[in-house]
Amino acid sequence: MTHSEANSPRLSLATPRFARLARSARARRSRGMTLVEIMIVVVIMALMATAVGVAVLPRLKQARITQTRTDSQTVASAAMQYLIDNPGEGCPTVEQLAGGYLSASTRLKDAWDNDFTIECSGDEVTVRSAGPDGSPGTEDDI
Repeated sequence: MTHSEANSPRLSLATPRFARLARSARARRSRGMTLVEIMIVVVIMALMATAVGVAVLPRLKQARITQTRTDSQTVASAAMQYLIDNPGEGCPTVEQLAGGYLSASTRLKDAWDNDFTIECSGDEVTVRSAGPDGSPGTEDDI
């Protein structure tokens, strides 16, 4: 054995120093997550929530439009029945239709909680919704 080999510390798996290092490394790993790791997880979750929101919001708007169209067709059918049953009384209101021509489960307002507008012209009934902006006479009316 040379002089340099005798003075250099030997690191063997059986030495107490190695056992101490192994225990401290295990203790560091088992303490939990660091703040940086938690922040990374939070950022990833926020990115996933944003992606879901971007994918769902346009579909929600389209679903409201479809529901309003369906509800307006139901109100138009009820208004036609009212006109057949009550000739000469003029165009009904939604409140008049709710008294017996529309079922209790039928929505009396559009998906944005605006009232439907019923217009009668001869034998033709038109039911309109102000649409998402709530202003009648704009291009988003249904």
